[in-house]
Amino acid sequence: MSDSGKPSEAVEATGDGKPQQSVGKITRVSLVPQIVNADGESSDDEKDDNVEEEAEVDDSEILQDLPDDTEEIELIHSKLSSVGKLGLPRFTKLKKLCLRQNHISVLDHEAFIPLKELEELDFYDNRIKNVGEALDTLTNLVVLDLSFNNLKHVPQSLSNLSSLRTIYFVQNRISHITGLEGVGQTLKSLELGGNKIRHIEGLDALVNLEELWLGKNKIAKLENLSTLKKLKILSIQSNRIVKLEGIEELENLEELYLSHNGIKKIEGLDKNLKLRTLDIGNNFITELENISHLSQLEELWMSNNQIATLQTLEGQLKNIPSLETVYLEGNPCQVKEGAHYRRKVILALPQIKQLDAT
Repeated sequence: MSDSGKPSEAVEATGDGKPQQSVGKITRVSLVPQIVNADGESSDDEKDDNVEEEAEVDDSEILQDLPDDTEEIELIHSKLSSVGKLGLPRFTKLKKLCLRQNHISVLDHEAFIPLKELEELDFYDNRIKNVGEALDTLTNLVVLDLSFNNLKHVPQSLSNLSSLRTIYFVQNRISHITGLEGVGQTLKSLELGGNKIRHIEGLDALVNLEELWLGKNKIAKLENLSTLKKLKILSIQSNRIVKLEGIEELENLEELYLSHNGIKKIEGLDKNLKLRTLDIGNNFITELENISHLSQLEELWMSNNQIATLQTLEGQLKNIPSLETVYLEGNPCQVKEGAHYRRKVILALPQIKQLDAT
């Protein structure tokens, strides 16, 4: 996901808030504690642009002591309000720019024009509503993160980013998938979770896409996926899907996440023979069926469905030697079998190494 949680390789800020520099690299992190809600998500409303700031920050002075050949800059939670004042054009060797958790609402086009070597650009958790033409010249950009902003549309300028491989637009206000045709040959991973998308569309050109993340939207149907022949991971958790369909052409699919939907039956997986992980927990499935042919399956997540009996368990799963993890807790069959539940499942599936969470 977009927030990988990996520690920064750069030296942390000193106690007085001043950055410690390494060769061609800087990290500056505010020492003011950050408050995040329990779900780690922004509200449905746009962020308040009038949030009271604790101290004024002179953006024009932050980078003044850095050498021109700096390759990485990270200014996280630093109360920045403008990109234009940072004096970025002189850093022509810059490869990574991370401006997470700031107050940036406008991207200045001139600030990015000289950054021809930029490969990673991270604006996670700002107040950006419109990208405009600000990124048009970043033809070497590989990773773009605009998650947790106020975008209502996929930026049209993406068509100029001919090297783009990974896009994060998580938790914005996007309602339609558009404007991706220009990155069709290069894009490998697309994250659009936590938006307002109702239909899967606009993906036909993404013939090399390997990962598609669409969780927490308002999608009611699996459709328009047939051109994604190289897709390996498909996540559409927490949507409104009622039928497992539309993925027949995804023969390279390895991981399928469909939990927290309204699916009533396992079906439509006849050609998905490379599936290793199948997550269909928290649906309304009444019977374990139509998966005995998934010979490479390693993990099956079916917690909190409506499966009443273990009768089909052995017939569907015993002959899948790769299967190691099965989650069935929260189904009526667990209550029905009572104390015998675990013993019966393990006897039916001696190859598994983990049953449920314990």
